[in-house]
Amino acid sequence: MSQNKFLAAAFGLSLLTFFAPVTSAQNSKDFTPSECFVYVGTYTGGTSKGIYLYRMDMETGVLTSEGLAAETPNPTFFDLTTNGKFLYAADEVNNFQGKHAGSVGAYSVERGTGKLTLLDERSTVGDGPCHILIDHSGKDALIANYGGGSVAVLPIEADGKVDDASTFIQHHGKSINPDRQQKPHAHFITVDPANRFAFVCDLGLDKIMSYRFAAAAGKLTPNDPPFTEIKPGSGPRHLAFSANGRFAYLINEMASTINVFNYDATHGVLAEMQTISTLPADFKGSSTGAEIAIHPSGKYLYASNRGDDSIAFFAINPANGTLSFVQRQSVQGKTPRYFGIDPTGKYILDANQDSNNLVLFVINPENGQLTFTGKTWELGSPVCVKFLPIRPK
Repeated sequence: MSQNKFLAAAFGLSLLTFFAPVTSAQNSKDFTPSECFVYVGTYTGGTSKGIYLYRMDMETGVLTSEGLAAETPNPTFFDLTTNGKFLYAADEVNNFQGKHAGSVGAYSVERGTGKLTLLDERSTVGDGPCHILIDHSGKDALIANYGGGSVAVLPIEADGKVDDASTFIQHHGKSINPDRQQKPHAHFITVDPANRFAFVCDLGLDKIMSYRFAAAAGKLTPNDPPFTEIKPGSGPRHLAFSANGRFAYLINEMASTINVFNYDATHGVLAEMQTISTLPADFKGSSTGAEIAIHPSGKYLYASNRGDDSIAFFAINPANGTLSFVQRQSVQGKTPRYFGIDPTGKYILDANQDSNNLVLFVINPENGQLTFTGKTWELGSPVCVKFLPIRPK
């Protein structure tokens, strides 16, 4: 499941992320991993060929390359099941089996080696899928199709394979930016901690779409109200829930801002209460927001800036969920499209798409601040990072 899912497992809760909820595939109450498998997704138009595998020493943070884990086009986002047995990758393509659609690949994970074996591939119905989430029950893969401006649900079978879509919903409309918002662009999909509501960040509509979610049937139906409106021109991208599930945090790609919401879990309703910039007040030039993540302690929030090429760090007020800016850390590269927090909360591994490198930062356990470790690894167009703790046999 998503990295955030496993982070939240330590608290018996789920986060929305980068930020989808966190799962026990990547964390556990009964052991602290000494090693993790690290999967890295890439854009494959250049030197990269798919999903790459590393082994991470949790004491030193050193990554050892295990090579190409799966050769597949543009696996720009993927998720792991809670038991760590299966990985599901959204391939961001516009043609699958001769139809205008993207695809999802289902892979089994070999326990001792982390090796991936392709089980099945299915259409996402819409094109350009850029985000996938496995729901808390492990029964469904939820897909956001950026190019097509649509969402889909693919049921997961007992053997790990995915079935044809049980739900497909096409978004409609536009917003104010003539270059980027003339049609829907579903950028992210997640479920709330109770697995009852699903939320979709649609960059093209400046809305967070809200759906009731029935996991057993693999069905999404519009909630009431059906969406939360965001300031026009903001471009909502990714969403994260607080560790206690009371608050949600949205990073806006185009505005480089974070919206803080109170969350009504009974009705699945988000109520905005704060907007804060991820950029310096004196920043000049072009920059877009990308990833957002909450530390497993629930005390800190991190957000990446592409252009400023930084990770902004905020303290979370435990009483009301509001954010206070603390630090901005250079990512030692260009275009930090994604970063992952390891399951112990010790490190951030940043994926710099345009400088073709992975960069490791250590997280201060006392205050959450980041320090560059001096460790970097070359990889062509890295854009997604997920951790899987290696359990003793």
